[in-house]
Amino acid sequence: MAATPIAVVTGASSGIGAATARTLAAEGFRVVLTARRKDRVEALAAELNEAGHQATAYQLDVTDRAAVDEFATAFRTLAVLVNNAGGALGADPVATGDPADWRQMYETNVIGTLNVTQALLPALTASGDGTIVILSSTAALASYEGGGGYVAAKHGEHVLAETLRLEIVGTPVRVIEVAPGMVRTEEFATTRFRGDTEKAAKVYAGVDAPLTAEDVADTIGWAVTRPSHVNIDLLVVRPRAQASNTKVHREL
Repeated sequence: MAATPIAVVTGASSGIGAATARTLAAEGFRVVLTARRKDRVEALAAELNEAGHQATAYQLDVTDRAAVDEFATAFRTLAVLVNNAGGALGADPVATGDPADWRQMYETNVIGTLNVTQALLPALTASGDGTIVILSSTAALASYEGGGGYVAAKHGEHVLAETLRLEIVGTPVRVIEVAPGMVRTEEFATTRFRGDTEKAAKVYAGVDAPLTAEDVADTIGWAVTRPSHVNIDLLVVRPRAQASNTKVHREL
C-alpha cells in the first residue's frame, strides 16, 4: 500500500495557513504544521487528528536557518510544501518607513521562503512528484501607496518562484504561485497595524465579501491536486469587489 503523501504548511497557526492545512488534510495528505506559536499548531493538529485526519505540529521559525535544516532531516520524501509564512508590517510611505519593518518583512517573506524551500527541495525531488506552493500576494505584481516594504518583499518572493521554476524545469517538482488580493483574516491587518483594530477594520470597510482564508485554501487545494503534468504557474485570486490593489468597490 502506498504511503500517505506528506504536505508541509508553514505559518499554519492561523488564517490562510491553518485553512490550507485543513483543506489538504481533507484531500488525504498527512499534514505537518509549522509556526512559531507552538500552542496554536498543536491545537490545530489535535483538531485534525480527532477528525480522523493525520497531522503533526512542529514549532518553527522559518528565518532560523539552523532550525529549518534540522526540521528538514525528518523527511526522506515530501509531496507538497506550502510556503505561507510571511506578513506585512506598517503602511508608511517610503519617505518615512521604518527600515526595521522592511528588513523583517524581507526576512520572513523572502528569506524564510528561501530557507524552507532549499532545505526541503531534495525531499520534494526524491518523491518523484513534488509540488512547491509559494503564497505571494497581488502586492507581488503591482505597487500601491503605503505598501512599499511589503510590495518589495512580495515582489522578491514572486521572483524567487519564477526563477526557481526556470532552474528546476525537467525535475519532478512543480512551482505554483498563488497571489491573493484582499483577504479578511483574523490577524493580517491587525498585525500590520500593530494591534490597532480600528485601523485594521478600515481596510475592509464597506467591501462586500472580501476573500476568506478558506477561499484561498480552496484555491491552493485545487492547484496542488491537478494532474502531475499540470503546473499552475501563477494564480491571482481577488474578491469580486476588488479590481486591482487600488480599485475597490465600497458600499459606504
